[in-house]
Amino acid sequence: MEDEKYTPRTDLALEAQEMNVKDDPSSSDSDGVQVLEEQNDEIKVTYVTVDDDGAERIGKKAGHYITLESQAIRKQDTELQAKLSEALSTQLKKILQDTGVGPEHRGLVVGLGNHHITPDALGPWVVDDILVTSHLFALHPETVAEGYRSVSAFTPGVMGVTGIETSDMIHGIIEEVKPDFVIVIDALASRSIHRINATIQLSDTGIHPGSGVGNKRKEISKETYGIPVVSIGVPTVVDAVTITNDTIDYVLKHFGREWKEKDRPSNALSPALNPFERKTLTEADLPNEEQRKAVLGLLGELSSQDKKQLIKEVLTPLGHNLMVTPKEVDSFIKDMSSVIATGINGALHPGIDEKEAPSYTR
Repeated sequence: MEDEKYTPRTDLALEAQEMNVKDDPSSSDSDGVQVLEEQNDEIKVTYVTVDDDGAERIGKKAGHYITLESQAIRKQDTELQAKLSEALSTQLKKILQDTGVGPEHRGLVVGLGNHHITPDALGPWVVDDILVTSHLFALHPETVAEGYRSVSAFTPGVMGVTGIETSDMIHGIIEEVKPDFVIVIDALASRSIHRINATIQLSDTGIHPGSGVGNKRKEISKETYGIPVVSIGVPTVVDAVTITNDTIDYVLKHFGREWKEKDRPSNALSPALNPFERKTLTEADLPNEEQRKAVLGLLGELSSQDKKQLIKEVLTPLGHNLMVTPKEVDSFIKDMSSVIATGINGALHPGIDEKEAPSYTR
């Protein structure tokens, strides 16, 4: 039986669209997916709108997706992390407003994932830092200042630990607490090394817990619960096929850049690459087919899709097609959870002073 065509695992709508364009260069915004990009304070913001036609083409649910890309976590840049929190808060306010959520509406924040597995602990860690106020509104409403709303939060755990479907647990809480909207936070999977712990995706389409590692559970969405559901996710893992393929491409790009630098005339008008540019390899650095073959032999002749398929066919029978996370994942998740919690607190409670918002987290 012929192996099924390899499809990179990704929970990001932006990546799904990128793969679609790469496979079909003739596709455009008119084909059901609209993409708009902005750059601000070292933070790239991408808006992806998917209609029903686009959903069928890229395999993502119709709706709105907002992606924030920044190296704030990887660089451990606290100033940039503060800007990222502010950007997240701004985008979350916008998406809540667009879904009909007003300042008087009560919210439920749900942290999906396994608290004991660091790459999957983002949701629970975020919930630890959420400013919860529902009990104050219920018991001591006179103590609540203007600019705050009723917010509840909980972490349902994972089915492998609780034996209970996550969606059913959330449904039960909603029936009892009766929030007007839900925010779910979860760890995602990416098809690109450089987006791991460097990307935040917001969406009004809800979420499928476990989908990034091929373990789909019941959907958590407006269609399921009857109230707006906003998801916030960060890719924390990537599969071994993607890592191997990207490593091969980085090797090729390195040689390609060296060849171009070597061939650049000494009196060329274009300046030599500065140290930062040398660390940034792009698609433009890929050598031509003849040069790729010179470096990798027969492997260099394969298309990107064929190369990934070959790697999958080699790794899977050996049991080596693993889901992988960076060794610095502990500090990455800690910082990212603080960034997201600060952004959520700022969006849900306008009364919080932006300078004081981080004090509600670790």
